[in-house]
Amino acid sequence: MELTKPITYFLTTGEVNTTRTFELARARALELGLKTVLVASTSGKTGALAAEFFKGFEVVVVSHSAGFREDNLQELTSDSRQKIEGLGGKVLTATHAFGGINRAVRRKFNTYQVDEIIAGTLKILGQGLKVAIEIALMAADGGAVRTDKPVLCIAGSNAGADTAVVLIPAYSQSFFDIRLLEVICLPSPEHREFQK
Repeated sequence: MELTKPITYFLTTGEVNTTRTFELARARALELGLKTVLVASTSGKTGALAAEFFKGFEVVVVSHSAGFREDNLQELTSDSRQKIEGLGGKVLTATHAFGGINRAVRRKFNTYQVDEIIAGTLKILGQGLKVAIEIALMAADGGAVRTDKPVLCIAGSNAGADTAVVLIPAYSQSFFDIRLLEVICLPSPEHREFQK
């Protein structure tokens, strides 16, 4: 048996792909009957756009912890939080599943830990794919999603959204139980060179 579905490869990364990522992801979520959409968002801008675009879905915007870029700074703005929640979305703020205390060890002792090696390995498949898997772990750890039902995960490379996947989440402590079911879209800028 087989299942054939298209994957869209963007020839650039980043927020220029946000609307198209949302369109492709929404269409597939409707086909599959998915109810939950996880969206990675640092400032909340992409999260607010997603909360509006995915009305009728359970939208969980996953942001990272305070102090990530600068001490005592939470990058998810209060305006974005209000927009997301006003549109019926939820915000989950958590420590990166592939960071946290192990990152402190790297900074202090200049040695990489297992979680950052896993993150680096996943980045081979794309920054957005790594982030999509990471927010699924964070959402499961935070009790925002179940670990026995597929969800739609949307993430990006630096800003905006350019990656969408369907997966079954797992807790960080059960990382190897996560199941990537489908890739809907992701960037492949090098593909343009490959085609020549």
